[in-house]
Amino acid sequence: MSFSIDQYMKDLEHLVNIDSVSSEPDGARRIAAFFQERYEALGWNVKAHEFDPSIGPCLEISNRPLGEDASFDVLLLAHMDTVFPVGTAAERPFSTQGDRAFGPGVIDCKAGLLSGLYALTELQEKNALNDARICVFLNSDHEGISSRYSHEYSVSLAKKSRNVLVLEGARANGNLVHQRKGIARYHLTVKGIGAHAGVDYAKGRSAVEELAHWIIALQSATNLGKETTVNVGIIDGGTSINAIPSEASADVDVRYYDAQEVERIEKLMKTMAAHPHVPDTQITIDGGITRPPMLPSDKTKHLCAAIDAIGTDLNIRFGWTASGGGSDGSFSAFAGVPTIDGLGPVGGGAHSVGEYMEIPTVEPRLKLLEHVITYIINSPA
Repeated sequence: MSFSIDQYMKDLEHLVNIDSVSSEPDGARRIAAFFQERYEALGWNVKAHEFDPSIGPCLEISNRPLGEDASFDVLLLAHMDTVFPVGTAAERPFSTQGDRAFGPGVIDCKAGLLSGLYALTELQEKNALNDARICVFLNSDHEGISSRYSHEYSVSLAKKSRNVLVLEGARANGNLVHQRKGIARYHLTVKGIGAHAGVDYAKGRSAVEELAHWIIALQSATNLGKETTVNVGIIDGGTSINAIPSEASADVDVRYYDAQEVERIEKLMKTMAAHPHVPDTQITIDGGITRPPMLPSDKTKHLCAAIDAIGTDLNIRFGWTASGGGSDGSFSAFAGVPTIDGLGPVGGGAHSVGEYMEIPTVEPRLKLLEHVITYIINSPA
């Protein structure tokens, strides 16, 4: 069966119009049902993993029998969940305008999910997978909670695989991704002493005031020279304008390449907790690294060079980008498995109302993915 962009777009519309925010399992369950049905129609083996009731199922899919003794030439990774709350698809459903398709999750990562299926379908129909061992792992807890429940299992699959290909969208300029920052996240809780702001001001100890010092210090801990960023993204505190706040909290996001940078920031927080600016306040720090950095090994660089050659043969232009966003490829790369990311169609605006996919890139990027898979399965182990 030759590739049909019309059928691809029809399938993509179906997927985009299903809300699948990480925190609501029903949507991801519907996405999983779609892929389970399609892969089983190819004769592939599919196992649904229920890692936690708070998330949707995660799918382990292979053209070979599944089990502890299985090994793979290629592991393909993608996520079925999005960041958009239930109701978003109804508010702004899948649409097209010119050469672009729009909708929640269209490039992050529903087009990639679909391209993986289409690529493997075409390769199987060409009998190109007869001697290949392919595994696909689709998770539903990627966004927001950094694959908290699924990443250990995905790493176990990666360790049984020669290479990992991640089906996140290519960057807006068409580039693939060979490097990503690690992510650390922290929740700060500040306890103060509440008091009437007019009658007993001197008796109070403001948790908000203490947190204000932390916000300035943490934002200032950003080191752009080492590409380390610190962002205090959520703050909360106080109950009334005329009450000195007894509690405040903040959520902090850290992106890094060098693990020593995380140590530096954690040392800063411990020092500040031991010596609060506002007397009698207490600070609790929870959290740590949620995704390691994805750093290219020599084997990864060799694979990048091979993909460059494939792109030249196919007349597909792209470069390589180091991204600050998170990916499940970070876990496989950290485990020592050569990992390439950004192998879905080209797009941008992820996590925003303007998220889009470049329709003319679907077929060429599909061909690129097919050729990369073929190269790996035909290369010596």
